Amino acid sequence: MIQQVSLVDDTLSCYTGLASLLPFLYDHLGMARFAIGFYITICVTLLVLSKIVVSYLLYRKWARKRRIIENCLSGGKMVIFRSTMTQSLSASSFMKMAMRLSNKDIIGSGGHGTLYQLRINDTTAFAVKKMNKGNAEIDRGFERELVAIGNIKHRNIVRLHGYYIAPQFNLLIYELMPNRSLDCFLHGKFDKKRSLDWPTRLRVAVSAARGIAYLHHDCIPHIIHRDIKSSNILLDQNMEARISDFGLATLMQPNKSHVSTVVAGTFGYLAPEYFDTGRATTKGDIYSFGVVLLELLTGKRPTDESFIENGTNLVNWVKETVKENREEETIDNAVVSFPISEIKAVFCIAEKCLEVEPLKRPTMVDVLKMLEQVK
Repeated sequence: MIQQVSLVDDTLSCYTGLASLLPFLYDHLGMARFAIGFYITICVTLLVLSKIVVSYLLYRKWARKRRIIENCLSGGKMVIFRSTMTQSLSASSFMKMAMRLSNKDIIGSGGHGTLYQLRINDTTAFAVKKMNKGNAEIDRGFERELVAIGNIKHRNIVRLHGYYIAPQFNLLIYELMPNRSLDCFLHGKFDKKRSLDWPTRLRVAVSAARGIAYLHHDCIPHIIHRDIKSSNILLDQNMEARISDFGLATLMQPNKSHVSTVVAGTFGYLAPEYFDTGRATTKGDIYSFGVVLLELLTGKRPTDESFIENGTNLVNWVKETVKENREEETIDNAVVSFPISEIKAVFCIAEKCLEVEPLKRPTMVDVLKMLEQVK
């Protein structure tokens, strides 16, 4: 017997089953829509709140910088020495730009502060040194020193264009040297293709000696630098030396041969008598310059690790090799060719500068004359 199947009944029963599920589905879909709406609301709220927080923090940072600028302008003293570079520069506009300096603008740092590059426009830029505050005794003579330095106009001295003195910090505004420092060239901070050949090294030695001789003998009042080293000898566009960083410089009255003060300077460049007397003299600068001459010749730092391991230093190591007529063995490998007579002459000048007895050292004028005759 053939069984008859009713398609209509089956279809109706199917629709009836689906209809019974619809309330359940509507409930779940409603919950899903509610959940999605809830999550979207939370996300939008968090986004709005985060924007409010970021905006508030940015406002506080801007307001803080504004207060700093206002405090700097009202609570400090800004002096700009007029020149072709600074004639259109106002104190307020400079301070506003200076307060925007950040880590990306740093071009150097040391124990006395951080050096920044401050670009005014496409053609004008300065080196700005933010100085750590010293003690009251040092600060009292700080401005007197800066005024004296600001009056210096010499081709081998880095020019001070201005300064700012405030309770929180001091700023020094220098001309920017395109080739950085002698230290950068000698100790691998530049590409090896930019290593210094011998004629350039001799030119640096002569021009640096000329700058120091001016400070010691022609500048009124005379100035003892007290921190002569390769990183304080900057190089201009012609690879001539400019003496920089007077953070430790001591002004000397014309009738005084020394200034009593705390021992200061850089280890490896200090004259032996500093540790005994604590007196800053021109002879101390000459000793430090002698160390710089050895750096130019050997390409080694006075505190090179190889010296420390062997219990010696650059000065003693060179003196031993010169005594044994082995000067050529100490010459920097980056110097491909050189006249041995000139090398020996500069070694001899350095040795005179490095005499243990200060009175046996030549004056800087004498050192300059000797270097100018090396050819």
